[in-house]
Amino acid sequence: MPKRKQLPVALTIAGSDSGGGAGIQADLKTFAALGIHGTSAITCLTAQNPERVLRIEACSPEMLRRQIEAVFQELPPAAVKTGMLFSAENVSVVTGFFKNKKCRLVVDPILVSTSGAKLLEPSAIKILMEKLLPLATLVTPNLAEAEMLSGQKISSVEAMRAAAREIHSRFGCAVLLKGGHLPFVEKLKRDSLKRKTIQRFNDSTIQQAVDIFFDGKIELLLSAPFVKGIRTHGTGCTYSAAITGYLALGHDLPRAVGLGKNFVTQAIAKSYRLGKHFALNHSANP
Repeated sequence: MPKRKQLPVALTIAGSDSGGGAGIQADLKTFAALGIHGTSAITCLTAQNPERVLRIEACSPEMLRRQIEAVFQELPPAAVKTGMLFSAENVSVVTGFFKNKKCRLVVDPILVSTSGAKLLEPSAIKILMEKLLPLATLVTPNLAEAEMLSGQKISSVEAMRAAAREIHSRFGCAVLLKGGHLPFVEKLKRDSLKRKTIQRFNDSTIQQAVDIFFDGKIELLLSAPFVKGIRTHGTGCTYSAAITGYLALGHDLPRAVGLGKNFVTQAIAKSYRLGKHFALNHSANP
């Protein structure tokens, strides 16, 4: 019998998206594209499409805990990500499970959908901040989430840098602050950040989707050309899932973040149409 290839395992703990563009569905497509066996623990069901979220029903805390336990019993993941947790009870379940686990944990602190629907109950935010983030290897907030986590207004790359440092100081985890929702047009000088950067820039003015990574020692500025006219659903889920996948493949955190940026950039750039909407192309990674 031929020797079978052994695949690494990654786990996503997130909500189900009936439209297939975000959540569990986006995460599993990303894992599959990276050659990883994807496992899942569903936190809630959503009735949604690329335009809006119509209804959310949370999974019971007991069922969520059982899903996570079942995965770890027979398919221990090399890396885990959390996405939409929705309820305070489910945040507490995840916190309780990982409190004594040594695991590379990526937390995507999903608070509000692109369409404006609240995806994390107010009572859950405090638990996420006080108990879950200190357990994380990496937190991946967008601009609005980073403003909440840092208590700072963010309107520039320098403000992103300051907020990333503040979030790291408060919670002790590495930070990837995503600036894609507010592309910056400014002169990005080669010496504006430490030398350890994923991308290097000249002094020309370019419209870029800029992210900042900071882990207490290394600061990275990650950038890609902003794709005009494309409004996609599930980019944040895909980005954090790609980072989780690269961690499961054995890359260190800074490298996994850089590769994750490239993955989501390709997925956006090579997106395809679904009726009047655009969908990320999870099979487009180089």
